[in-house]
Amino acid sequence: MPRRDQYAPKHRGPAAEPAAKKGPRRSLARCGVAVVATGIAVSSGVVISGEGSGGASASLASATVDRTAPTSRPTAGRPAVDLGDRTPVASRSDRRTSVDATKKRTLNQDSGGQVTQTEDLTTRDPRSIARALLPRFGFSSDQFSCLDALYVSESGWDVHADNPTSSAYGIPQALPGSKMASAGPDWANNAATQIRWGLGYIRSSYGTPCSAWAFKQSHQWY
Repeated sequence: MPRRDQYAPKHRGPAAEPAAKKGPRRSLARCGVAVVATGIAVSSGVVISGEGSGGASASLASATVDRTAPTSRPTAGRPAVDLGDRTPVASRSDRRTSVDATKKRTLNQDSGGQVTQTEDLTTRDPRSIARALLPRFGFSSDQFSCLDALYVSESGWDVHADNPTSSAYGIPQALPGSKMASAGPDWANNAATQIRWGLGYIRSSYGTPCSAWAFKQSHQWY
């Protein structure tokens, strides 16, 4: 049977070949160029203006970077401040107020409002004088018992005790008695002057009255 020719309807022409799909490919290529150009421009500090691949390419070709312009980089979270314009201010000057007039009059040395107390130790019992003077030489009150035992053995707390076999004199039996003049010119008759000298001697030689009393017990002198 003879081969038939391919049938083609007469009201239609031959099917046209599908057109090559070039449109999408070109669009993708253009977008890729635009993305690459934009990335290069951003990394170089250039903002590219324009729409489409043509504008991006033209802007990238003509763009120039000015690297001489100074850049300002303030610390994150803190505004840039010119510290040279600051003026030193006293920290509490805004809280200070004028001195109270009553307090000023009270503290004034010419006001006569000060309260002072003077204690005369010369008329008191020598033991009371010694108790009052202990803190002034850095001794606690528990040292008095040793001091009392020491001075009882030396002079019996007699201001005018005079050792007939030596020149020792007074409550602390200073040898010679004139040594006590360093504590005051009235050393011969003033118990307070004698005790002040005696406590100073004990502090410099033995440290404490109890140490002096322990030495006296061992050597019969101090």
